[in-house]
Amino acid sequence: MIVVGGGNVGLQLSKRLIAKNHEILLMEKDAKGAARLSSIIGEESVYLGDGCELITQKNAGFARADVIVACTGEDEDNLVVCQMAKSFWNVKRVLARVNDPWHEEIFQKIGVDQTVSATGIIYSLIEQQITLDEIIPVGALLRGSIEVVEAIISHRSPLVNRAVRDIQLPPQTNIIWMIREEQGMIVTGDTMILENDMIVAVVPQERASELREVLTH
Repeated sequence: MIVVGGGNVGLQLSKRLIAKNHEILLMEKDAKGAARLSSIIGEESVYLGDGCELITQKNAGFARADVIVACTGEDEDNLVVCQMAKSFWNVKRVLARVNDPWHEEIFQKIGVDQTVSATGIIYSLIEQQITLDEIIPVGALLRGSIEVVEAIISHRSPLVNRAVRDIQLPPQTNIIWMIREEQGMIVTGDTMILENDMIVAVVPQERASELREVLTH
């Protein structure tokens, strides 16, 4: 696995992966920064070079990597790294840190398997506290193609007082769990949805907007 970007995010990620016995190469283009990283995680795990440059990628072993993680502080650099990893080196799995959540769609269009936005995560946590009927991503399956989401049902939702079997969910979408008055419940077709229920569903990433429509219209 190659991690591009030796800032705090890249360093902490690399440290945790090394602790789990993963083979890691952390790339850093600043010589002083690379030296500092080498003193922390070892010279064998640090590569000095610009991860956006083709020759550097070749020498670092992009062609052999099973996973590339781009986590520099610049979305433009992360985009270049991911695009080259996918289109030129045919890396199976490419992940990216996205500093501006408005850029996530661009990363998805070039085939990045999964993006992480600290801003987006914090926003979701805030939304979870103040907005009803809004679906909140809480996890991902199958390399991000399936989302695990949750939503609190308000009195406005058309789902109130309806059985799950009578709800027309998007294709390949299932309500798998429900929390009612702080008690977890297994969901069946006969389960009635009530106001203030929290539902947990699995939905294909491209169907998430359709699920939102079901909850609110």
